[in-house]
Amino acid sequence: MSPVLTSLPVLIVNPYSRCNCRCVMCDIWKETAAHALTSACLDRQLSSVDRLHVKWIVLAGGEPLMHPDLFGLCEVIRKRGIRITLLSAGLLLDRFAAGIAAHVDDVIVSLDGPREVHDSIRRVRGAFERLDAGVRSIRAMQPHFPISARCTIQKLNFAHLRETADAARAIGLDSLSFLAVDVRSTAFHRPDDWTAERGAPLALTPEEVRVLEKEVEGLILAGNCGAGNCGAGNCNGFVRESAEKLRAIVRRLRCEAGECEPVAPVCNAPWVSAVMEADGTIKPCFFHAPIGTLSGGSTLLEVLNSPAAVGFRSGLTVAENAICARCVCSLDYRAARSREAVR
Repeated sequence: MSPVLTSLPVLIVNPYSRCNCRCVMCDIWKETAAHALTSACLDRQLSSVDRLHVKWIVLAGGEPLMHPDLFGLCEVIRKRGIRITLLSAGLLLDRFAAGIAAHVDDVIVSLDGPREVHDSIRRVRGAFERLDAGVRSIRAMQPHFPISARCTIQKLNFAHLRETADAARAIGLDSLSFLAVDVRSTAFHRPDDWTAERGAPLALTPEEVRVLEKEVEGLILAGNCGAGNCGAGNCNGFVRESAEKLRAIVRRLRCEAGECEPVAPVCNAPWVSAVMEADGTIKPCFFHAPIGTLSGGSTLLEVLNSPAAVGFRSGLTVAENAICARCVCSLDYRAARSREAVR
């Protein structure tokens, strides 16, 4: 892969820096400064978006729906034929259902477990009900609008995977995806002094990993996993991960419990995607350090091909990098050019 980028299929944009949840595994909600991507900033980057042939923009956060003019930004993006996926905690789906149905291609919501578990992890009373109401409001406008969920497996929900799948079905979601909790990095607005010890309350013990393994095997046995290779003979694909990927999540958390050495996943994120923060910071992925900023008037194309960015990609060997070895959300755009590529 060339260290100089001439195309960027996936651009992850965090249009707003704050969030309305208080999740135990994230520090974004602690942000006091509210940075919002302006229409003027987006306009300055449209030439780069065109020259990089961006095909898919994922609106992440913070909570994108807290942005004062999110759908104005979406209108500009969609005029270029770019697919828009909205990642949301779900608390504001009901309020903005009409705008979502009109300006977004699909939504991925955070679902941390059945009702009580979800609310306890989000630390917002009634979060599950608000998520449920929002999904119903969007579907009332567009019955077949794509809405799926993603669940981060951690200490407070590892024993409830099958219940989480049941809850997702009850809400009427199209599918459910799982990923392992990140307990070490400074992603998600965590401070630089974040350590494994600080992340320990989220990590599983070896005994808990064995409980998780039974939950995962239960999902597989019930035929929930995707890719049609669970071995149960009745795969319905409701859970996006294949049996192999579900078991890889168990291995990832087993490594965090000290029972094995972590191995980097197959990933080409720094060569096919980038993360644009609301304040203009550009990162090669969620977990690696920034490679530049747009705040000084630079364009996205200039930042991505700056000496610092090219040097980073030239020196990065994913299989040997310590940060990559513990990655919980990799991207392999060569394997699947769709939503399933992002994990």
